[in-house]
Amino acid sequence: MRRSLAFFLAVGVLAGCSTGANAVDVNNGGEFRFVAGTPAGEVIPEDQRAAAPEFSGTLLGGGDFDSGQLAGNVAVINFWGSWCAPCRVETPEFSEVAEESADDGVQFLGINVKETSEQFAVAFVDRFAISFPSLYDPRGEVALAFRDYPANAIPSTIVLDPQYRVAAVYTGEVAQDDLRQVLDRVLEEG
Repeated sequence: MRRSLAFFLAVGVLAGCSTGANAVDVNNGGEFRFVAGTPAGEVIPEDQRAAAPEFSGTLLGGGDFDSGQLAGNVAVINFWGSWCAPCRVETPEFSEVAEESADDGVQFLGINVKETSEQFAVAFVDRFAISFPSLYDPRGEVALAFRDYPANAIPSTIVLDPQYRVAAVYTGEVAQDDLRQVLDRVLEEG
């Protein structure tokens, strides 16, 4: 009996956040369920894009942030948690892409969700030398604002075009090269 329980717990942990095929949905008031991952490189056609919801919050380490600061640039919003294994791979890779693409008018913003303590989020940022800012959103309020896309999974990533419209949505881990390709496509539109 104990071995069966240990097996199911191990499978649950491995399937936990996401490995690209599944992701944890935080849209349902904080209860966890699995949603399918989105295909790589899928960009929403320009005439089918909807405006992203407005949001604001407090940055890790202090300071206020308003989503209006993203308008006019291509923006990458990455929902992450220090407890999420795929985030430990993806977020540092996003930091590299953020540094490479900053001069091209691309902004990155992390949204730290479902964290039990801001201290864990700050330690994650420090440990992986994350170069872009992150909001501290322990109750998932910003994630809930994006529930229509569906991006309320950890990890998930939303790419916005310069008109502040949702250009791409990923539920699950995003490969660094795929993110670069999507950013190139959205930057070429302008």
